[in-house]
Amino acid sequence: MAVRLDHGGDDLIETHEINVTPFIDVILVLLIIFMVAAPLATVDVPVDLPTSTATPQPRPDKPLFLSLKADLSLVLGDMSTTRDDLAAALDTATGHDKERRVFLRADRSVDYGELMTVMNALRSAGYLKIALVGLETAATR
Repeated sequence: MAVRLDHGGDDLIETHEINVTPFIDVILVLLIIFMVAAPLATVDVPVDLPTSTATPQPRPDKPLFLSLKADLSLVLGDMSTTRDDLAAALDTATGHDKERRVFLRADRSVDYGELMTVMNALRSAGYLKIALVGLETAATR
């Protein structure tokens, strides 16, 4: 007694589907590589920044200086102002010209967080052109 299990020819049926298994394998390998490499890219290193030896930029005719003194008081031009009145004082000094550059000077002893608070106050007042003022030092070689 013989049984025939083959019910057709040797023709292979074509499938019109994309095999995504190799694609998923490659994506998973790349994911693992990036998961391992990403923490290595961010390193917490204490940095002592040097002074700038860049060539000084030309000074405008009438610069608008905002000074942050060591006691954290603000001086706009020659007049003292408070942080609450800063936006109104800037509008008065610039004639509501939000495109005018504000030169921000801060005492060396001022905390970085306090400087950022003043910069955020300038930004919220609409003054986005802010220049930080520092001392130029001669380049040594």
